[in-house]
Amino acid sequence: MNLVQRIALPLAAALLLAAPGPARAAGDWNDAQIQWRSYADGLAEAKKESKPICLIFYTDWCPHCANYSKVFHDPKVVAEAKGFVMIRLNGDQEKELSKQFAVDGAYIPRTFFLSSAGKLDESIHAPRDKFKYFYDEANPASVLAGMEAAKAKLK
Repeated sequence: MNLVQRIALPLAAALLLAAPGPARAAGDWNDAQIQWRSYADGLAEAKKESKPICLIFYTDWCPHCANYSKVFHDPKVVAEAKGFVMIRLNGDQEKELSKQFAVDGAYIPRTFFLSSAGKLDESIHAPRDKFKYFYDEANPASVLAGMEAAKAKLK
């Protein structure tokens, strides 16, 4: 092995090891305890069981989404989720639905509450003037308040 090969091979190996791997889903959305549905399956289930819908748009590359995913490990959120049909959609993969639900912009994550018939209730949102459907990504109380309002209003 000549000098160039002795230098180039370890350098190439180091570069390969340092290269990023395949993209991973943003966060851990607690799939073990929350039954996330597709949009079509969720709408059918909500209608059949007369449950309101909690619809979340996220993307794999979003750091806010990764933070927000942790909220769904909170025991109170897990308990409340049982009263909803939970739908989580990747906004990059579900572009048409994401556009349909871009009520005040296409930012992510966005969380909406819909009736069992699939009708969006725009009045249920986080307590803010801008980015109304962006719930606090670090505090479960924020989305819990939305869930409580949805349960009271969307029976």
